[in-house]
Formats: sequence, C-alpha cells, structure tokens
Amino acid sequence: MAEERDRADIVVLPPFLYGGAFVLALLLQWLRPFPIAAHAATLWPGIVLSVLAIGIAIVARRTMEAAGTNVNPLLPTTAIVTSGPFRFSRNPLYVTLTLLFIGLTLAFDTWWGVILLLPVLVIMHGGVILREERYLERKFGAPYQEYRSRVRRYL
Repeated sequence: MAEERDRADIVVLPPFLYGGAFVLALLLQWLRPFPIAAHAATLWPGIVLSVLAIGIAIVARRTMEAAGTNVNPLLPTTAIVTSGPFRFSRNPLYVTLTLLFIGLTLAFDTWWGVILLLPVLVIMHGGVILREERYLERKFGAPYQEYRSRVRRYL
C-alpha cells in the first residue's frame, strides 16, 4: 500500500504558473504588441494594484507563519489559518497573485496578460485550489468544513 503524502497534490507551484504566464505575455508583447490603451493611462493603476497586492500578500504570508503552518503548498499544512486576510478569503495569497498579475499587465500595457490570465485561472482552480481543498478536508475534517462554510473561496 502506497503511503499517502501529507500535502496537497497540486499540479504546479502558483508563483511559477503566474510568473511563466507573465513572461510569456511579455514575450508576445515584444513579438506582436497588443496595447490596452495609451501606456500613460495604464501605468499608474497597474503600479498601484501591484503594490496593493504585494502588501496584502506580505500580511497573508506573515499570518500563516505566525500560525505555525507552511506557506509552501508542497509542504504539509499544520493549521487552518482563520485570521488576518484569511477571515475574508480562504486563498488570499492566490487572490494577490491574480491582482499582481493584473497590475503588471496594466503597468506593461498588454492585452496578452489579460488573454493568458484565463487559462492561468482555470489551472489554478482545478489544478491547485480544488486539490488543496480536498487535502485540507481529509486532514482537518469538520473544522475545515466549518471554516469553508463561512469564508469565501476567493473574495
């Protein structure tokens, strides 16, 4: 009998997925420019959104570390975190990755980022988030189910 690993069976590390997609968006923008609007109109909203996302991500990461659990999804989860940003979203770090991706897409003024975000979100939902939820339900049972019933998956 194979020993079950104490971690979520995700298909990709989220920062690599978002980062790879954004590098591809920049490459496509370089090969075939596809601007959203005048760069001056998208630069500052993109910077503001990116800074906001990074700030929330720092708070979420510190909240997880303070709870004594691993941030890396390849390592075991040791606690259900329900404080800080986790009061509003079960996945604030993934929400902030999406906000950062959108912010950078605006800052670099490219529709390619918008186009590539759709498959990224599909992969995140099915290949990461749903798999993590199954793992957390197996590991924590009723306490995780109660948390899941009162806090939204995303926003």
